[in-house]
Amino acid sequence: MITVNIDGRELKAEKGQTILQVASENGIDIPTLCYHEALEPYGACRLCVVEIFKGGRSRIVASCLYPVEEGLEIKTSSPRVLDNRKMILELLLARCSKNKVIQELASQMGIEHSSFKPEYLEDNDCILCGLCVRACEQVVGVSAISLVNRGITKEVAPPFFEAATACIGCGSCYYVCPTGAIKMEDKGDTRIIHNWKVEFKLKKCKVCGNYWAPEKQLDYIRDKLHLPDEFFDICPNCK
Repeated sequence: MITVNIDGRELKAEKGQTILQVASENGIDIPTLCYHEALEPYGACRLCVVEIFKGGRSRIVASCLYPVEEGLEIKTSSPRVLDNRKMILELLLARCSKNKVIQELASQMGIEHSSFKPEYLEDNDCILCGLCVRACEQVVGVSAISLVNRGITKEVAPPFFEAATACIGCGSCYYVCPTGAIKMEDKGDTRIIHNWKVEFKLKKCKVCGNYWAPEKQLDYIRDKLHLPDEFFDICPNCK
């Protein structure tokens, strides 16, 4: 165990933990949009910046990526941190001016309007955090979508911007998206993920008759784990 100081509190941490992990374990709030405990940290949104003091100097780092060190002093809301965070939120607000999540975060920082609203930048709900892409690759193991292009044209898309044929309809991208940019709905016996232009037939439970998961997703799991053909004939609620 090592000792770190966060906002004046002496805290114990395990070697290899990040500042964000230690802060979260001890009830210290650091805002973030691109972090998820099931995925490798990516440092895309930069909202989780903190100020660290080491060797008589200080610098700004992304807390989701920076590992704790013995004797490290950390400030999560110093004037320098707040200035950086406000700048980041203004930039996010410029891209996603109508998104409620971004609006609420900006409002908490006293920001009503962004001063960085270029005419060529269209309103968007996607902040390019990469959570959906990483969940699809690291958790699901499919990689049906990816980040493509650069600069202001960067976006999340299936290969060649066509229907995501590799997608299994699990909805992991939808569930991890922090801003609601991914649109998914279940209508009757069909699941539709509008962003990837795909539709999936849902499996019907032989007991309750409810449609509960895409057949393509269940086939994928069954083949991967070598389960019997009838394993998913009954939904989890009826088993």
